[in-house]
Amino acid sequence: MGRDPTVLYRHVPSKAALLDGVAEVVLGQLRVDTSDPDWTGQLRAVAHEFRRLALAHPNVVPLLVTRPLATPLGQRPPGMLRSLEDVLALLMTAGFSGPDALHIYRVLFGYLQGHILNELQEVIERPEETDDVLRLGLHRLAVTEFPQVRALASVLASYDGAAELDRGLDLILVGLAATLTPPSGRAEA
Repeated sequence: MGRDPTVLYRHVPSKAALLDGVAEVVLGQLRVDTSDPDWTGQLRAVAHEFRRLALAHPNVVPLLVTRPLATPLGQRPPGMLRSLEDVLALLMTAGFSGPDALHIYRVLFGYLQGHILNELQEVIERPEETDDVLRLGLHRLAVTEFPQVRALASVLASYDGAAELDRGLDLILVGLAATLTPPSGRAEA
């Protein structure tokens, strides 16, 4: 923008506040329909929206993962807390206890953050190359040192982040539904 970067500090109190603000702007776009009776469907929609936001702003992903660790809960900007509040409301409306709802939130977002970090590191070195070993740069590795990685080159090269996300969500949501019973006494599917 042709300005000295320190001019930002006229508008924010510190670098930490600036980083929190960037994370808040991105996370503030994440919407949760707290009245959706299909809590698993809504969490799937939230997961896909989180992935979309992260892929649209890949340089912000480290902030989405680390800023909550650097800022105490009560000092986080409201936009950083909105998804927590809304997911808790969705799950508690579905009949889960507060502690179980918080557990589901932690499992889901722990998975989402790890998935996004993993997806972003699935870098193709030479996209124009047709041989998967060359596309991924695996030719630089000793043939005998990483035989399993080389054997899976075509699977690694055809990584589908959305499909992988859904596969993980199937495992997590079905597992949570089977192990956590809402107060109504019936397990959700």
